[in-house]
Amino acid sequence: MIRLTFITALLTFGLTPVTRARVKVAPHYAALANGYWSAAVQRPDGHGIAFTFEVKDSAGRQILYIRNAGEHLLVDDIEVNGDSVLIRLPFFESQFRAVLIREGMLRGTWYKRLTDHYQLMPFTATYGGSRFPSDKTPIADISGRWAAWFGDSSRERPELLVGEFRQQGKHLTGTFLEQTGDYRFLEGVVDGDSMRLSCFDGSHAYLFTAHIDNDGRISGGQYYAGPTYHQPWMAVRDANAKLPDEFTLTKWKKDRSHIQFSFRDLDGKTVSFSDPRFHDKIVLIQLMGSWCPNCMDETRFLSKFYDEYHDKGLEIVALAYERSTDFARSRVSVRSFRQRFDVKYPMLITGVSVSDSLRAEKTLPQLDAIVGFPTTIFVNRHGDIEKIHTGFNGPGTGEHYEEQKKEFYKTVDAMLAE
Repeated sequence: MIRLTFITALLTFGLTPVTRARVKVAPHYAALANGYWSAAVQRPDGHGIAFTFEVKDSAGRQILYIRNAGEHLLVDDIEVNGDSVLIRLPFFESQFRAVLIREGMLRGTWYKRLTDHYQLMPFTATYGGSRFPSDKTPIADISGRWAAWFGDSSRERPELLVGEFRQQGKHLTGTFLEQTGDYRFLEGVVDGDSMRLSCFDGSHAYLFTAHIDNDGRISGGQYYAGPTYHQPWMAVRDANAKLPDEFTLTKWKKDRSHIQFSFRDLDGKTVSFSDPRFHDKIVLIQLMGSWCPNCMDETRFLSKFYDEYHDKGLEIVALAYERSTDFARSRVSVRSFRQRFDVKYPMLITGVSVSDSLRAEKTLPQLDAIVGFPTTIFVNRHGDIEKIHTGFNGPGTGEHYEEQKKEFYKTVDAMLAE
């Protein structure tokens, strides 16, 4: 039986806000070695979801970067005390608690805080090594665009996603796009006639495996997410594969298009859409959560977009749907999120859980439903909805990210010109 004191300590640990990096190293034991580490979180079915990280010295302290293809996620809250290592990730209420069992070998647990409990997965890391070992020459180059179907034969209609892969020799990067966004930065290998791609960002833990039949067909795919989720997939090369327009997915009530809301900001002050700051302005309402990596990608873009367009008559306001309805807990997570992306627009906490099936009815009854996160509502100078964009294709999608940014600029420029 786990003692109550341990549970209490764990919950307290999970709520400690990230403020600065702290490194405490007992003099009799070596710290984490600087350099590259290969790591994995382990599923009960034996599949390890691999990733890599780099440990560095910075301004007299240790930091690390979790690496997935083009993304290097900074982690600057590390504690090493004797052989114990605590690595708090910057958001997602996520952390590693591990032991240096010998120099160059970490073993422990990944803790991810959910609504009312922790998700735990065993974690290992080894100094050096590679994300995926490979010793076979690829039979094909799978770079390009693919129509990918996810789901087994029991489903009446498998779900269509679009795969985008970039292969250089054995090294493989890319992502999958779905209606509400993308699977972000995937990295892996082509090893003979097999492929492996993975991602770990502190919230998502993904592994994709498959057999490469030839340069036009991929079969026998398996998709693993977190500790238990699993789904088969297959794909065929299709340069014209496409998904529905992101501006058509979220519907609103045309006779109730005028926006109204009131929620508390991170200082506890009530902010309403009727406040003078929003009067006669073009307003983007960002529906997001600090638990959401795709929201991270959108916030990075919107933060710079706001700096560029605020003086032209644009306001942005974020409405956060967190895992918990507890304001204090949500504020810690959203504040850390705001600091990381230097957000200058207000971020409000709705007090409604992301898992609440009535989240739209309780917060924005003008919408038929909140289909996914993030969702961005474009509101004109009269306070009425003009467009709603569902999801966000992050920089891991390459040209799709650039096209999406152009669409945001085009839409706002047109609204400002009216």
